[in-house]
Amino acid sequence: MIRLIEADSKRGAPGILALGVGVLALGLSALGCDPGGVGDPCTPEDEYRQEVPGYAVTEVNVESRSFQCETRVCLVNHFQGRVSCPYGQKDAEAKECFDGTPDTCNPDNGKGCRVPGTDGKNQADRIKVEVAPQLVERRADDAVYCSCRCDGNDDKASYCECPSGFACVELIEDLGIGAAQLSGSYCIKEGTRYNTQERGGDTCDKDLADRDCGNDRKNP
Repeated sequence: MIRLIEADSKRGAPGILALGVGVLALGLSALGCDPGGVGDPCTPEDEYRQEVPGYAVTEVNVESRSFQCETRVCLVNHFQGRVSCPYGQKDAEAKECFDGTPDTCNPDNGKGCRVPGTDGKNQADRIKVEVAPQLVERRADDAVYCSCRCDGNDDKASYCECPSGFACVELIEDLGIGAAQLSGSYCIKEGTRYNTQERGGDTCDKDLADRDCGNDRKNP
């Protein structure tokens, strides 16, 4: 599945145009860009919405016009869960946190998922759906960051040169049904090309030492 996303200037209010089964896109812009900033961390705009559970490892997501990236492209390359919630939350925990007091779930006890940059004291900042934990071998550092389109089928497009430590890899096939400005290859960190065997890999677990994904085993 490929899901193409373009960020709106207002968080939580993107308009989505269905282009075909498993393919979504918003208003598109040319993605040729200066390679400066490739590899910088970014948090997709989707994560500022309470009802969004995050991403699936089977997906590639391109958020263009990202205000967090010098390249204007925040790439989510076969990543599971939310960047801002490495250990995720089960459905029961989501309900407990959403309906609880400000002290029920917060960065101190590491329970629950929150809108990035908040402490979850306000109910409007608590994620109210189940969120899958990140995969140990495919965490945000290796799968979600600023990138740029380095190759494609459009002879008139402007493409970037990948900096050292990055490879130009085709991620989005041009299906001929729209979204041509997003199709093609993107700069990804060397050694992070997706392998379908990673789909069922180990997930971050705060209770297991060999699945410790940092942050003192707490969701930030």
